[in-house]
Amino acid sequence: MNHRTLGRTGIQVSPLCLGTMMLGAWGNSDPDECVRIVGTALDAGINMIDTADVYAFGESEEIVGRAIRRRRDEVVLATKFNSPMDDSPGRRGNSRRWIMRAAEDSLRRLGTDWIDLYQVHRPDPLTDIDETLGALSDLIRQGKVRAIGTSSFPVEEIVEAQWVAERRQRERFATEQLSYSILARHAEAAVLPVAERHNLGVLAWSPLNGGWLTGKYRPGTPPPADSRAMRNADHFDFRAEEVRARKLYLTGRLATLAAEAGISMIHLALGFVLSHRAVTAAVIGPRTLEQLTGQLGADAVRLSPDVLDAIDELVPPGTNVSPDDVGHVPPALTDPALRRR
Repeated sequence: MNHRTLGRTGIQVSPLCLGTMMLGAWGNSDPDECVRIVGTALDAGINMIDTADVYAFGESEEIVGRAIRRRRDEVVLATKFNSPMDDSPGRRGNSRRWIMRAAEDSLRRLGTDWIDLYQVHRPDPLTDIDETLGALSDLIRQGKVRAIGTSSFPVEEIVEAQWVAERRQRERFATEQLSYSILARHAEAAVLPVAERHNLGVLAWSPLNGGWLTGKYRPGTPPPADSRAMRNADHFDFRAEEVRARKLYLTGRLATLAAEAGISMIHLALGFVLSHRAVTAAVIGPRTLEQLTGQLGADAVRLSPDVLDAIDELVPPGTNVSPDDVGHVPPALTDPALRRR
């Protein structure tokens, strides 16, 4: 597997990154199979693993730690903080107080002395970005973190963080992890060009759009019993009738396009994401070994201009089929208190 440089860090990573949200109670509850998934990915040449403290509330990190115990030096290990870990107001967010505690908790669960990429999972409007960058800079100086990044940050906050880091002499964010797929192309309008301008590594999460781009969902057929759509119908657009109908139509057209190109629909979807000049790696999130093996090899796919043009005709650049696929909605839009005196 060829490697790509992660932004300006000099760290070499595989174009496929193993995402582990499905390892543990949120997806695969068999810890031994989860360990095998990690081992199989490493054996196949994937060298980057992405997790988060909130995934199954720490269980995913524990599984990853167990799986890489004897292979730690092979792995570029990424995790995240910000999301609530319980009902306590002190165990969430981007404050120095929580960051320093969250980092220690993640290090313990992962069974490691350092985190290669420590990411802010979402923006926190209650915390000054300088406060966050100051704490993360200290973790780097302490040797507990090698590089820092963001996830699902609006473009203006990405730029602001770069400016604050330069002005206050903080460590700069080196990566952005964002939602990006054939069906969710919002990042092309601003975030991807800005990431390229600032030489940020880009990790694309949900490149299969929550399973829609696997071909498992078809018109007139109920979702498979073990699919995420059955476990969380609201989130995966099965109760949003117009969105569901549009996605079913588009995935049917994309399946035909993939067959004409001689590749699987999964490889078409991953190949599309990896073809963008600003994207470093696609974060794949298999729940089973079978799902993992179906995604391996996508890094070798090279989509022709004709195929990419055909995708553009189906889903125009910069557009989303579902408005919920952005990944982060600013609190100013959801909290009335932020719009009223």
